[in-house]
Parts: sequence; structure tokens; C-alpha cells
Amino acid sequence: MARLTDHLLVISFDCLSSLDLPLLEKLPNFKELLEKAAICKHVETVYPSVTYPCHTSIVTGKVPNRHGVVTNTLLQPNRPSPDWYWHRRHVKGTTLYDEAKKAGLSTAALLWPVTAKAKIDFHMPEIFANRPWHHQIAVSFMNGSKRYQIEMNNKFGYLRKGIAQPDLDDFVTASTIHTIKTKQPNLMLIHLVDLDTQRHHHGFSSKEAHGAIHRHDRRLGEIVTALKESGMYEQTTIVALGDHSSLDHTRAVKLNVLLKESGLIQLNRRGMVKDWQAYCKSNDGSAYIYVKDEQTKEKVRALLHSLAVNEDNGIEFVLEGAEAGLRGADEHAAFMVEARHGFYFTEHHDGEAIDVITAEDVVAGKYTHASHGYLPTKEDYSTVFIAAGKGIQQNVEIGHMRLVDEGPTFARLLGLDLGKTDGKVIEEFLKLE
Repeated sequence: MARLTDHLLVISFDCLSSLDLPLLEKLPNFKELLEKAAICKHVETVYPSVTYPCHTSIVTGKVPNRHGVVTNTLLQPNRPSPDWYWHRRHVKGTTLYDEAKKAGLSTAALLWPVTAKAKIDFHMPEIFANRPWHHQIAVSFMNGSKRYQIEMNNKFGYLRKGIAQPDLDDFVTASTIHTIKTKQPNLMLIHLVDLDTQRHHHGFSSKEAHGAIHRHDRRLGEIVTALKESGMYEQTTIVALGDHSSLDHTRAVKLNVLLKESGLIQLNRRGMVKDWQAYCKSNDGSAYIYVKDEQTKEKVRALLHSLAVNEDNGIEFVLEGAEAGLRGADEHAAFMVEARHGFYFTEHHDGEAIDVITAEDVVAGKYTHASHGYLPTKEDYSTVFIAAGKGIQQNVEIGHMRLVDEGPTFARLLGLDLGKTDGKVIEEFLKLE
């Protein structure tokens, strides 16, 4: 299969929404990209619509229960901070970067989720120091390209303050620019999180979120300038995309409080989970309920359906595990629940079952003002796909596509094959010979 481009640069602007397009069209660098782009203004994400399943779907073309990354964090009820699906080993089957490597193409990934210990040439994985004895730099070095990360940290480490935003995205952008100029990889995957962070902390339409979009426009411009200065611009496909949108909420639903009161969660003297028969695993806008036996399952089913009758309890609908599986989510969960507008789920097991979120709660890190994880077809919840450059038709727009279509389309651009996927190649976007 012939390659349609020499270089593919994918920039994921985490939490970029279809509702952001009117602003993007006014900003100089996004405007320049849009003027000669193929675009879909309404991209349907995956379920649950959280970052790690989304980004794995982008590079595999599969829904979460087929690629294996069914949520952000592992089911670890007894840990105050559960581990995330950081590592490549969690992904079933092949990925875009695996196939590129097999084809002899050079690869780079900066903070792309679920790539720790992946075989990527220039690799700065997204992984956090999640133990008291861990150090962030050491953890990153152990799971990515050591020499490359040392080089990036020596040159640009002064830009960041741990994983705090917007500094981290500025560090990633500087590293991206240097990588373009000195490594010129055939495939480059970039994950920028500034906008997602601001929306969580301040709300969807906050001035802080708008500020992040303006910063992203600057970052995009700097990256495009680097492509031009390196001589790569005419041979490169540039893709700007989002993984999900987000919705504001004012109330937190804590189903584990009710499961604890029902005797299905037991705590130790320090208030930590000692044992459980049923547990609510949050995806923010949705949640999985896991159980250990059939008797418990019947008890939890009755509880959830009784709660869903009253809208004030925040549950829009309840899915059986098999029904969740049909939507691409984890069929091994006993149930999956969807939050109503204005609500989201947490894993807290203290206090009342429903909390009104205050500004003080958000500052303290207990809750957030906006989240994702909701059903992909919720109103005003789609994301965007913008592609321009080599191999891309100009001024083409389609009305709808799915996140799982992106991986097959990227593979076709690079002359690769991801095998049997849940998505399809968007041929309308491509200059096919």
C-alpha cells in the first residue's frame, strides 16, 4: 500500500470541543490550518469518553473493550491514588506506532497516553510518580527513551513545574519543536492537556479555558513554524484533533457511600477500603459497578434502579454489563450508570451520597467544575478533526465521523494496515491515487 505522506504529525488538544470552533476560526494559526483543511466538526468519541480509552482508540481504531483500555485507572479500591493504564502492555493488538515501526518508519510520542515501555524511537511517556518514594523524572526515564528524555530535560526542563499546567504543555511544545528540527520522525504523536486541566478546574466556558485555547493557538503556530524551518512542511500531514468534550456539573454522586451503607464496602480503622462486594468505579460522567457474586449483583441492581426513578439522584440510565459491552465499554462490569446533566460520579465513600460542589471543594482538589466520560451522543458533546498538508484534500468537510475512524485514516496515510478495526478510512479526506 503506497504512502500518501512522508511525515504525519498528530496533535491531540485534550478536551477540544466542537463548540470551540467559532473561536478557533478567529485565531491566526488555527485559522490558517482550517483554510486548507479537511475537517469534521462533529466527531463522536468512545464510551466511556475519558482520555486513556480515547487516545488508545485513536491509535488502534477500536472501541475500548476491544483494545482493552476501558477507563483511565485500574480497579484498586484499597489505594488512595490508583495506578493508571500507563503501559503499552494494556493494549490488545497492534497500534499505529507499532505498525510504523514494523515498516521501518521513525516514531516519536510526547505524553501520548498508554505508551509507557512502548517501542517508540523518541519517547516521552505520560506516566506519573504514584508512590511516595517515586521521582517523576526517574519514572519517566524508566518507561521511555532515556537519552532522548535526558536531552529534552536538559534543554527545556526549566519550562516546567512537575506536571502543572500550562507549564507542562510549554515544555512538551518546546520538545516537539526540537524533535522536528533534529529527528524529523515519520510519525509524531503529541498530547497537550492545558485545556482539559482548565476546564476541570474552572468550567467549560471559563476565561481560563479560553486562555488555554489561545495558548494552544500559539503552540500550534510554533510547531508549524518549526516544520517550515526544518524543510518538512511540504512533506507533512498536520492533524489537530480532540479526544472528547466536557460538561459542567454542580453535584457529585458518591455511589460508594450507598454501597458502604448497604454493607457492601468495608473500611479499616484509617477509613480505607479493606474489602468490598460491590464497588463504583468512576469515569466521571459515567461509572462502572463491579460486584463479586450474583447475590450482590441482584442487591445492587435493585438499588440502582430505585435511585434512577428520582432525577435528583443524578442517574440518567442503568446498563447491564452486556449492554455496556455493546456500546464499547467494559462488559465485565456488572452495571454501567450514566450521569444526568449537572452531575458526575466520584469514588468517594465518605459524607453524603450527593454533594453540592463548592469552589472550595475544587480548590482543595476534592471535586471539579466540569468533566467528561459521558455517553458520546449527548448533546453538544462532540469533538473535532482537522487535517491539512500532504495527502489531504483541501476544503473538504464531512458531517459526522467517529473517533475510531482516525486510526485507520492515519494508517492509510502512512501506507499501513491496522487489521480489523471498528472504524473506517475516511477516504473523502485523502488524495488517493
